[in-house]
Amino acid sequence: MFQSDKEGVLFLNQKYKLLKEEIAKVIIGQDAVVEKLLISILCNGHSLLVGVPGLAKTLLIKTLSEALDLDFKRIQFTPDLMPSDITGTEILDENRQFKFIKGPLFANIILADEINRTPPKTQAALLEAMQEKTITAQGILYDLPKPFFVLATQNPIEQEGTYPLPEAQLDRFMFQIYLNYPSFKEEVAIVKSTTTAASATVGKIMRIEEIIACQQLVRKVPVADNVYEFAVALVQRSRPKTAQAAAIANDYLSYGAGPRASQFLILAAKCHALIHGKFSPDIEDVKAVAQNVLQHRIVKNYKAEVAGVTTAQIIEQLF
Repeated sequence: MFQSDKEGVLFLNQKYKLLKEEIAKVIIGQDAVVEKLLISILCNGHSLLVGVPGLAKTLLIKTLSEALDLDFKRIQFTPDLMPSDITGTEILDENRQFKFIKGPLFANIILADEINRTPPKTQAALLEAMQEKTITAQGILYDLPKPFFVLATQNPIEQEGTYPLPEAQLDRFMFQIYLNYPSFKEEVAIVKSTTTAASATVGKIMRIEEIIACQQLVRKVPVADNVYEFAVALVQRSRPKTAQAAAIANDYLSYGAGPRASQFLILAAKCHALIHGKFSPDIEDVKAVAQNVLQHRIVKNYKAEVAGVTTAQIIEQLF
């Protein structure tokens, strides 16, 4: 699609700026969240969004799908949701033939709302689709549309009656992104813009072919050996009771991050470099994405809970 990789980098950089401007018409603030979501999509990864209700998670994803001209589906996860409710089901048509009716997973962007409210059986069906980008129904394999991006949300407050995601499943998510409350000025602007008759329309900035071309471009970005080594060393320092473990990991962690964390650190650093106009990532790009890649992959021990040490503080000490 691009005449040269340089042309591709300039194209991606320009489109990223336009996307941020377009999304800002509807979503006020949350710049860091928008950046991480766009990086996740361009790296062909999935994200887990953690935040209290009412912080415009659904609106943000809907706006993003409109700006990217992608098909969007929202699934509300409940305790009685079955795997066939999300993947699809077979029915008997008027000719007495079985016909497969596609479920809501057959879209480009999926918002899996409150993923920890549904039983492990349904979580596993979603996570298989995330990993394989296919769905198996009655022994037949169906390909999911490209690009395919899952954004799952969790409410950190109410934990009664939930099914927390196991570590192996959390590892499938490229990023964990925390949504914070808006600042005073941002909240005033939000209230002003949402309590009038006017409504903003979001323009289509990228097409599907352009998104796929940009995903391939991210993979082609060259990386220096010292950046590879920094990313792997960072992940290895998070593993307690190993030769490379940092002192803080031995003190406060039960488990560290696996090799998938190193892969995602490099991929995300590549994309972070591109959208900021650089042709190759450096150590600062790895540091910029490290919190989101590592915070759901390391498990704190009892000592850390008692001392009130946060995951973010531990990751800062690993650099």
